[in-house]
Order: sequence, then structure tokens, then C-alpha cells
Amino acid sequence: MAESPFHAERLLFTPAAPDADAVSVVFAFPNTYSIGITSLGYQVVWATLAQRSDVAVSRLFTDQSEPLPNPIDLVGFSLSWELDYGHVLTLLESLGISRRACDRSSDHPLVFGGGPVLTANPEPFADFFDLILLGDGEDLLGNFIEGYQQVQDRPRSAQLRHLAQIPGIYVPALYDVTYAADDGPIASIHPIDADIPATVQKQTYRGNRLSTSTVVTEQAAWENIYMVEVVRSCPELCRFCLASYLTLPFRTASLNESLIPAIDQGLQVTDRLGLLGASVTQHPEFEALLDHLNRPQYDAIRLSIASVRTNTVDEKLAHTLTRHGTRSITIAVESGSPRVRQIVNKKLSNDDIVTAAMRAQAGGLKAMKLYGMAGIPGEEMADLEQTVALMMTLKQAAPNLRLTLGCSTFVPKAHTPFQWYGVNPAANKRLKYLQKQLRSRGIDFRPESYNWSVIQALIARGDRRLSHLLEQTRQYGDSLGSYRRAFKTLRGHLPPLDFYGHDHWPLDATLPWQHLQGPLPAATLKKHLETSEIAADSPPAAGATALV
Repeated sequence: MAESPFHAERLLFTPAAPDADAVSVVFAFPNTYSIGITSLGYQVVWATLAQRSDVAVSRLFTDQSEPLPNPIDLVGFSLSWELDYGHVLTLLESLGISRRACDRSSDHPLVFGGGPVLTANPEPFADFFDLILLGDGEDLLGNFIEGYQQVQDRPRSAQLRHLAQIPGIYVPALYDVTYAADDGPIASIHPIDADIPATVQKQTYRGNRLSTSTVVTEQAAWENIYMVEVVRSCPELCRFCLASYLTLPFRTASLNESLIPAIDQGLQVTDRLGLLGASVTQHPEFEALLDHLNRPQYDAIRLSIASVRTNTVDEKLAHTLTRHGTRSITIAVESGSPRVRQIVNKKLSNDDIVTAAMRAQAGGLKAMKLYGMAGIPGEEMADLEQTVALMMTLKQAAPNLRLTLGCSTFVPKAHTPFQWYGVNPAANKRLKYLQKQLRSRGIDFRPESYNWSVIQALIARGDRRLSHLLEQTRQYGDSLGSYRRAFKTLRGHLPPLDFYGHDHWPLDATLPWQHLQGPLPAATLKKHLETSEIAADSPPAAGATALV
């Protein structure tokens, strides 16, 4: 029998010995151990629970588990990828817990969930959870555990009503959703009585100590990686970007109080360092951080940096990455068209992009991956032609740099200005156009699946009726065909796929997440949307980089 992967872990914290009356928690990641233990969010929540003497926590993955308690008080899931929902249901069944919250009795533990998928739009999965934690876990997690302890001995319904009063805790069963018709739009969402908050506010941690790895292991998908969160959110506010809008405001870890001590601690147990964040190079002291990593005692470390902002790429950054074993850099440009970048508020010029490529090459890097998109609202074929032209310009400007363009289809996300849009059906042909034009010119073009992007949009904008569809899809095999078959089976009981995936919703529509408040109110998102629509109707001014 293979040795348990838990034996290979090097912990960077000291677990507490649980009290005799500790709350028993099973904290699950709905995928394999290798993938789950690579999730920084999962690591941090697990370690936070494990350091409490009033909690006894066991980890559960699809292929591994620690010894599980009996009885179990709480079962939690960290959901980072929408399509992992099937594993959530499988793990619940393995624990003998009903899939649907309405079918659970006082003999069952409370099932809670968190993570980016559930914070963005929990509604397609709401029927599977007793409660959902919306937002950052730093404060929310402790408030949840302490709130549960206060009502641990009460009936299940009383427990849920009490927990629903804690900011950031959403109890779906306490909100009633009505529809204009079984297969029509949402008519209303309201609490079942006046004692339940009308809206639930996502919780935001505002400290200057951000997350760092709590465990390092060779069994992780990123072998022996020590991860440090340098920044949280992004100040750029690209109109489509969930990672920016949902996590506002932009926060940076303190260099001297957080980053440097954390890095020094982590590099005592591994030589692999990952700097994480949506906009790492926009940390105000990023240059000083590079200086710290370039000290002689760290010559042997291997450094990885998440996607960096294009106009922050300089030779110093490239030299640092090269020195520490990185051969490529990743930037997000969205489009080669200045007009499209205005629409999405991507504050870059083509000159910025070309300069970044030249500096990357001069600094010794061998490859650059660019992220683009097809089907952005307002995009025209001429904009795609400009993307091809930009890639050819980059190839000429940095001939020794291996260029890759990874291209996705625009997918609307909740709590962003583009949440009212649908997926453009023309995006599929536009991806094929880019593929034909770029591959024939020696550019490595890597498109994401258009059809799966439509499924992403379905879940991103879904409502509670999708829980039945997801159960059917799982039963049929979780393929693209399974979704089509499930829609056919449930015809008349929910809107068609086009409603969720492709339709442009009116601005006065009741959104599935209307009762869940993100960082910005809908009125502000509508103003940002209006700005983007003005940009779509106006050619960019000479020398302009983007609308602010």
C-alpha cells in the first residue's frame, strides 16, 4: 500500500491539541489531494481551524482522507472550480449525508461552503449547502465557528437562523425565490420573514498580512512550492474581471511585517517560491522585494510569479526571473485592438506590449505567454485582425522570444459590469480565425473550449433551478452532451441554455445574486458598463491607452 501523502508534509504552523468537547469538522476539497493541497485558500482555512483547540478538523479529498470523526458537527467545502460540484455531491454521499439541504435532519452535520466560486454566485449550488460563507475567511471563519458554538445544542432550524445573523453567512433556505414562470426569469428574492437580513454582505479583510502557505509537500501539483500572497484584488478594474471587482479593494501585504518574514520562513523548508496575486508587480515596494530575493543566499531558489501587468515588465524583473530558474513570463493583454482595450478598461498601449516583449528578451527570458479573449462585448472582426497584427509585431520586435497566445471566450461573471451580457455566439468562429491566422505564421495559439465557456456562463449566471440540472448532468456523465440531455429532460422547468449563456439581460432584471452584496452596488456597476459602451462607440484617441 502506498504511503499516505500526509506523511510527506512539512508544516509551517503548529496544530493545537483539540479539547475534549471540540467542534468536529471535516474540511473537504472536492478534487484530489495533489490539487487541493496546492490551493492556498484551502491550506489557510485548514490551518486556521487546526490551530484552534476548540476545533478538531480532519481533511477530506476525493482520493485521500485523514481519520474522520464520529459524530461530525460540520462539513465544509472549498470550491475553486465550478465543475468540481460533482465531487461535492460524491463526497457528501460517501459521508452518508443527503445531497440536498432540505433532506437533512438533526442527525446530519451542517454543510457549509466557501471559496471564489460560491462567493461569486452560490445560487446554482445553494440547494446543496446549509450555509455559505461569502468573502474573505480571515474574520468570517472565526465568527462562524464561535456562532455555531453558541447554538450547537439547539435544533437545526434554530442554528441556521442564528448563523444567518452573522455578517457574511448566507443560509439559502431562509430566502424565497419566485419566478415569472417555471421557465421564465426571476420575479423576486426575499427573506422568508422579517427576522432574516434582506441582503448578505460579502466580508472583506482589510489587514496588511496576506496569506502564505501553511504546508509544503512534494505531493502538491506544484511540487514543494511555498506560496506567498503579495497583493489581493487588482486596481485596474477590467470590466469583465471577477478577480478584480469581487475582491475589492486592492490590498498589499506589508513588505517588512509580512512578506519578507514569510518568505524567509518558507525558504527554510523549500527552494521553490511562488508570488501570487492578480497584479503582483503593482505592489508599491515590488522593487525592494526583488532586491531581497536577489541576495546571494537566495541564488538557488526557483521563483515563479503569477501573471504580471504588462507595463511593469522591465529588464530587472526579467533578469531576476532568469536568475531564479524561470524562462517565461505571462501577461494579459486581452486584445491587440486599442479600441477593445478601451471597452474593457485595459490601460495599455500597443507600445507597452511591444516594450514588455523586448525587455523580457533583453533580460534573458526565452518565452512570453499572452492572454487574450474573443467575443468581448463590442468587439468586431477588425479588432481580431489587430490582434494578429500585434502578434506579428511582437515576433519581429523580439525574434528570440517564443510567443504563445492563450485565448479564451468572454464569459460574464457576477458582480462585474459585464454581468448583464451573454457569451457571443460568434466567438467560436473568431477563435478559429485566430487559430488559422496565427498558427500559419508560427505563433503558438492555444484556445480554450468555446463550448465549455458557454457552460461556465451557465453556472456563472445560474439560479437555484440549476441544482436539478446539475444533478441530471452528473447522472448522465458530466460531458457537454450531458448538459444538452439534462436541458431536454427538464424542458419547461427552467429556462433554456441560451437564457443563461447567451442572452443579454435587461438592466432592471432581478439577478440570481441580487440579495448578495459584493464590494460595489449595482448602480456603480451600471455606470462602469455605460463607460464601456461609450468606448465601444468611439474610436480611441491618438496615443490613448484606455479609458479610466
